[in-house]
Amino acid sequence: MLVLVLGLVIFLGSHLLPTAPALHDRLVARFGLNTYKLLYSAVSLVGLVLVIWGYGLARAEGPAILYDPPTWLRHLTLLLMAPVFVLAFAAYLPGRISAAVRHPLITAVKLWAFAHLLANGDAASVLLFASFLAWGVIDRISLKRREAAARVAVPRGPIRNDFIALGAGLLVYAAFVTKLHAWLIGVPVV
Repeated sequence: MLVLVLGLVIFLGSHLLPTAPALHDRLVARFGLNTYKLLYSAVSLVGLVLVIWGYGLARAEGPAILYDPPTWLRHLTLLLMAPVFVLAFAAYLPGRISAAVRHPLITAVKLWAFAHLLANGDAASVLLFASFLAWGVIDRISLKRREAAARVAVPRGPIRNDFIALGAGLLVYAAFVTKLHAWLIGVPVV
């Protein structure tokens, strides 16, 4: 579980940098914007690899069960996951959805994490999903403050982006439910 914890600290730690505008600005001033972005991306990638690897190692060690969710929560998780993919696409295809939700990717991460906490009661899963949920809450609060300070703007776009996000999101959701989750994660959804 140590690798998972290390990965979460690195990945989520790097993603907390924007929540501290003064530190963020000092790092950009010191390294330059492009070098900062390169370092940020490299550190994030290392953290993400460690999270994935650490989660796999923790699952292979055998689950330490904290709670055993009832079957109906797994069905609720399936339902909650449908908008996650739409919101993820809407984050990169600004339109009415992103304007209404304001920060659709953060909302998608929080919903993904919450839904998976409902369906997974092992220690590694609780650590993983609770960490991402906590980060999402912290980042959303920070985004509200950064918006008020005009450091972050919510982009607007044409309504066709909403239709693309909806269609693509639901297609990817269907692919995950039928095959991709089992292939990528090793756990069949249904």
